[in-house]
Amino acid sequence: MRLEYFDLIDKVDELDLEGSKIKISSRLPDRSPVFDGHFPNFPILPGVMMLEMMNHAAGYLLYRRFMGERFVFLGGVKRAKFRRMVRPGDTVEVRAHLTHEGSGFSIAETTLTSGGATAADAEIILISQEFPNPEIKAALARHSETLTQPAEA
Repeated sequence: MRLEYFDLIDKVDELDLEGSKIKISSRLPDRSPVFDGHFPNFPILPGVMMLEMMNHAAGYLLYRRFMGERFVFLGGVKRAKFRRMVRPGDTVEVRAHLTHEGSGFSIAETTLTSGGATAADAEIILISQEFPNPEIKAALARHSETLTQPAEA
């Protein structure tokens, strides 16, 4: 995981395209510039980064459902709750389940856990559209290939 580059998924553990569910896992780095100011002498993962990890998991699920043919990005947050701190070196799991799909947007229920306990959850809106250019489509396809993939359910 490279926080400062928003490279937030280490591994896709479960992918169920029919059931619209995904589980990813990532290990937070022991050091990152993100932690330097949040907070000095007590580094924790910012809530906005937890939210972005949940967005990446749900977005990747949609990207795969669209077979890499649609550009997916965060459209909004209907609700988000942050329940516990996540620290450098922690391993986190994110689960996402699509609850609505249609008309160019989707809604996902997401949960981020650390140490077996819920650290955050959110209901997020994702937008899907044509890729803005062929270069980003190719870059996302290459990046997708770098993720460890489970057998599809």
